[in-house]
Amino acid sequence: MVEFRRWITALAVLALFAGLASAQVGGPGTQGGPLTCTATVAVPPALRSEGMTELIGDIVVTCSGGSPTTAGQAIPTANFTVSLGTNVTSRILGTSSTTTGVSEALLLIDEPGVTTLPAPVPGFGPQAPQILCSTPSVGAGPGGCVEYAQNVALNGGNIQVASASSSSTTNAPNVFQGLVNANQVTFQGIPVLAPVTSGSVRVFRITNVRANVSGLGGGGLPGTTQLLASVSISGSTSVPINQPVQIAGFIQSGLTVTYRNANNSGGLSSSGAGYNQCGPGGGNSSSSVPGPVAVIQYSENFGTAFKTRVAPTAAYTGQAGQGAIQNIPGTIYNSESGFISSLPGLSNGTAIAGLADYGTRLKAIFNNIPAGVRIFVSVTNLAANETSPSTAAPVGNTNTSSFAILINGEASPDANGYPPALSPSVSVVCTSSSACSTTNPTTGLYDITNGGAVAGQSYVAVWEVINTNPATDETFNFGVWTQYSPNPTANTPPPGTATVSASYAPTPAIAFSATAGATASSLLTIPRFVDPGTYDNRNVLALTICQTLLLFPFVTNTSGFDTGIAISNTTSDPVGTAAQAGTCTLSWYGSPTTPNTAVPSVATGTVYTTLASVSAPGFTGYMFALCNFQMAHGFAFISDIGARNLAMGYLALVVNNGSNPNPRNTTIPAENLSH
Repeated sequence: MVEFRRWITALAVLALFAGLASAQVGGPGTQGGPLTCTATVAVPPALRSEGMTELIGDIVVTCSGGSPTTAGQAIPTANFTVSLGTNVTSRILGTSSTTTGVSEALLLIDEPGVTTLPAPVPGFGPQAPQILCSTPSVGAGPGGCVEYAQNVALNGGNIQVASASSSSTTNAPNVFQGLVNANQVTFQGIPVLAPVTSGSVRVFRITNVRANVSGLGGGGLPGTTQLLASVSISGSTSVPINQPVQIAGFIQSGLTVTYRNANNSGGLSSSGAGYNQCGPGGGNSSSSVPGPVAVIQYSENFGTAFKTRVAPTAAYTGQAGQGAIQNIPGTIYNSESGFISSLPGLSNGTAIAGLADYGTRLKAIFNNIPAGVRIFVSVTNLAANETSPSTAAPVGNTNTSSFAILINGEASPDANGYPPALSPSVSVVCTSSSACSTTNPTTGLYDITNGGAVAGQSYVAVWEVINTNPATDETFNFGVWTQYSPNPTANTPPPGTATVSASYAPTPAIAFSATAGATASSLLTIPRFVDPGTYDNRNVLALTICQTLLLFPFVTNTSGFDTGIAISNTTSDPVGTAAQAGTCTLSWYGSPTTPNTAVPSVATGTVYTTLASVSAPGFTGYMFALCNFQMAHGFAFISDIGARNLAMGYLALVVNNGSNPNPRNTTIPAENLSH
């Protein structure tokens, strides 16, 4: 179905070009009747509902008929205005004292630069050079880049062309900048030279119009929400227009994010990947290597939701360089950039008309990371999961492999065509969810916490799409790892649950305010997005205390009885459990009121014992033992003094106090953790 739609698109473009074969002027012949114009959007694109600067489809106004203008006389002009149901956000390129809102939105007359189209007059029409009118406030009107009608002999008759001179034939401006004001972009003083001759047309192409469609894609089935563009023409000459309201694009969500486990074999647990305060704190027993946490999976909802900065070319490796200038009218480039023109006057010193600042960016924001815990992310998308190597960079004009790289900020522009990439902090190879090493590393990781998280601070990872295939729906997988130095005695790192939020980038309010991002700007970068909050605040990493809470439901040291208490540290066993040691606190609830008892550290594989008569003389009630190690087990033995007449024993109850009973590096199934 995707390929069928793309063939339809290609045929539509070919049909449009075929209709422009006589654009600019036609040969001598009968007049074509009154001047009439028709607006069309040949290829309404899919627009991302998260986008604040989405490129709408080119609006083409095709005119025929009309009466000739006297040779040597100024060509009548008209103002073309495009109005949207949302703000126009095309980049502002000029803010002179007399005119504001001069933008990258352009109106092109007769498809200049499409040299594959025939032109009755050589050097004019599609074969004319692209020439910018330097007076956008008035266009070709009085005081501006005035254009004149001139007759050119052709096949025994005359044909009219637009000339920059009233006395000779020379190329006139055919590129005009639009003035953006809220939801409108207006092209002032556009010369309307009637094509006159039957069968010939004049073409006005409006391109580089960007729109804030964020929030407009809700309701209905995906892709059925329309963005309408209204075209009006007014001025010193009457220009009737047919079909002035056009569908300029179809809005739908462009992004789906899925949080996966480290093996990418299923969804991430709702509580996040479990790590214990007592360690090992990474991907091996010494806590020296980052350990896998999760895979964040970004999927596009349609084939062009992820775009490169410019369309890849033979000279564009997919990693660096601006690539070819995209300056052929009517060409669909499937990139964040539109019609790129570096004509003098079409820049503001740092930006060029039509050229985006970067390709599609994807980000993850990590919050509530326990202090001291390091979070690493993969510097490129993963081939499959965290046990597989990073995706190899594309070579040449492949345009088929999905490739993205980690960069240094949401809105940091590409510099001289080079994305601001970050170098790996460490490279690892992970053969399982608990076995990672730096031996023969295959995956580069970057520490976004710069050595360890600071309490209350957020940390952001941003990847830029460098290569993409617009003919398929793509998925990018990025890995998350962690590492920390365990010290349960000092309660470091403290227990807690880190969360992650994912979206396009950049978004408010880090890079810009929501109000500023939704309007045309000369300062803000392109593209810009909103975060709809669909994939926010998901638990990604749960760091839990290494504790066991034991309940001894009856303890007594009265009426000639005493209670023996034993607590075993069973973290030494034949099935590979991580050895732990820690203190215990005995809390007594009964009569008389008895202070807590501090138990010295119980080594792994040992048993602590005491008597109620020693720890709680004269006490009757129940007791909780909170041990700072996992897999503690307890036994109580009640008897008369000397155990001569009556005695009984019981196992202490293991109470769930929220700690994770499954230490790292253990093969014990969860259902068997009670031993």
